Amino acid sequence: MTTPRTVQSVVLAVTTALAVAATAVPADAHSRTSADALPAVTPRAETPTLHDDEAGGNADADDPAIWRNAADPGRSLVVATAKEGGLRVYDLDARPVQSIAAPPARGADDAPGRFNNVDLVQGLRLSSGRADLAVVSDRGHDRLRFYRIDRDGAGGPLTDVTDPAAPAVFSRDQAEINDQRTAYGLATWTDAATGRSYALVSRRERTSIALLELLPAAGGKVTYRKVRTLDLASTFRLPDGTSWSPCAEPGELPQVEGMVVDPADGTLYAGQEDVGIWRLRADLTGTPKLIDKVREYGVPGVYDEQTEECEPGADPGYGGSRIAADVEGLTLLTEPDGDGYLLASSQGDNTFAAYDREVEDANEYEGGFRVAAGGSLDGSEECDGAAVLNAPLGSRYPNGLLVVQDGDDAPGDGDRASTNFKFVDLGTVVDALDE
Repeated sequence: MTTPRTVQSVVLAVTTALAVAATAVPADAHSRTSADALPAVTPRAETPTLHDDEAGGNADADDPAIWRNAADPGRSLVVATAKEGGLRVYDLDARPVQSIAAPPARGADDAPGRFNNVDLVQGLRLSSGRADLAVVSDRGHDRLRFYRIDRDGAGGPLTDVTDPAAPAVFSRDQAEINDQRTAYGLATWTDAATGRSYALVSRRERTSIALLELLPAAGGKVTYRKVRTLDLASTFRLPDGTSWSPCAEPGELPQVEGMVVDPADGTLYAGQEDVGIWRLRADLTGTPKLIDKVREYGVPGVYDEQTEECEPGADPGYGGSRIAADVEGLTLLTEPDGDGYLLASSQGDNTFAAYDREVEDANEYEGGFRVAAGGSLDGSEECDGAAVLNAPLGSRYPNGLLVVQDGDDAPGDGDRASTNFKFVDLGTVVDALDE
């Protein structure tokens, strides 16, 4: 288990270097990208609707991951989180294959399990042999959960292999866990130089990111140890010399959720929801760089206790032009020659932005698209999570697959919150970006 000697803390709250990095992005608020002007792609399939209420098992679609069955790509799977509803597993026709409940609360007054984000690790060495894993952030218990993937497993394709002794990620005790400033966003990374696998985990309502090394435990189980943590900035120096922090409920800091690591060079991209997209080393060393900002960057706001909303002031024009808060799901469309795109969900205007994958090209903006209604299927609105896989997946998706969360599935069911996941042919996305 982790001891103080094995944990290094890197605190980069408000430093001169970070302030320079944050303000180095050109302010182009007067050339805002219009959502309606972006090309539209339409989903080919959608998963059954989930409802975040007692009757629906408090299931709320959030974040997907795509597991490719190398032996039979047409029988690949999509693993997705449903918060208190646990995990859902779907086939490529978006049909349910397996449902896994989140762990119950430890005590009557404690928080229940709540699965927030999911990512995959391929070929992790366990005591029982190598295995592909789905890794999940359990916000309710402040832990990571691990599920071995076996497409033809007797009890379903996913089997829980979490070490019962796995430690809390951020919290010191159950009281802190119940405050729910716990494990939130998640990305996995296997270091090509060492072969070691890691999870990068963000903290809810804080700017912290933790680097956890994934380790085998007895009986084919999986645990982890904390290597180091990093705190991104919560206050930013604006070009007019003033300081700005995103408006939030008192005590809350601008959190990170969407994250993805480029396996080619160990670059981590992290979406700070009300700020923008950061680029940094996945080992959490060096200085982060803000590669794009949300349109609302620099806009002052006052939190109203009665409405529990922020009342924005005048826009000074320091924000970006392509993404609207919240910046949410980040996913990487890789290409064999090193090209490809970083895709980001722009939740505030229901669009997706694409950036050049290559760091040498400063992750230039390459265009965007919308997932719109087509045929009998609605599009994606208020998207939380997204996953892309640029590889053939049988006859259904020979060009690869994009899966996006839909935060407002239509037609709805009265006043019930309705969410699901949309499956999009990746070929249509690439064509849209090439327009």
